[in-house]
Amino acid sequence: MPQQPEPRRAPGRPPRISREEIVETARRIAAEEGVDRLTMRRLAKEIGSTPMALYHHVRDKEELLVLLLDDYAARTLHRPELPTDPRERTIAAAAAIHQALAACPWTVEVLTADDLMSTSALWFVEQIIDGLVECGLTLEQAVHGYRTIWYHSAGEIVIRAAAARRRTGDGRPTYRERVFAELDPDELPRLAEVADRWTSLTAQDTYLDGLRAVVEGLIATC
Repeated sequence: MPQQPEPRRAPGRPPRISREEIVETARRIAAEEGVDRLTMRRLAKEIGSTPMALYHHVRDKEELLVLLLDDYAARTLHRPELPTDPRERTIAAAAAIHQALAACPWTVEVLTADDLMSTSALWFVEQIIDGLVECGLTLEQAVHGYRTIWYHSAGEIVIRAAAARRRTGDGRPTYRERVFAELDPDELPRLAEVADRWTSLTAQDTYLDGLRAVVEGLIATC
């Protein structure tokens, strides 16, 4: 007698996933490939599930990014003891934010959208604004001052991260190095004088010097 075909099995349910697994996998994708490559479809594929299953835990990509920010802030942003002097307190709070974000540049990609944030990081923002107010700025001026400090901090992180990604690592001169090697000293005398040291000079970590100059400048205007 011919064999009867085996009955078709109903497809099994996708494996159960947790919010913790979603956040951990999303964090890895963002860190390795950038936030732009983090999509719900890509995330589901990495977890071995479906986009629809993800939506039971996370409403959309925006909520996912907020979860990532909160998770990172909870693990890295610890409230330090700040100086009592308001000027130094402002600098210390801004430096603490910069240190945490510089260790994980993808967070700046999210934050520079200027809408998403981690609520646990607002304590640091409060310290910066309060310090500026105690230095003599109005509350409105202090908010504007905070924005200036944030632009300085975020810009420094983004530029350094982008430069690191562009380095070839094979020892060949970069395009900028080739251009600087041929500068006309009659047309650009200052740049020509430091052309051979430009890369090493601009690679130096001068963030704190710049931050202090920004804060001093803000206070001097009040």
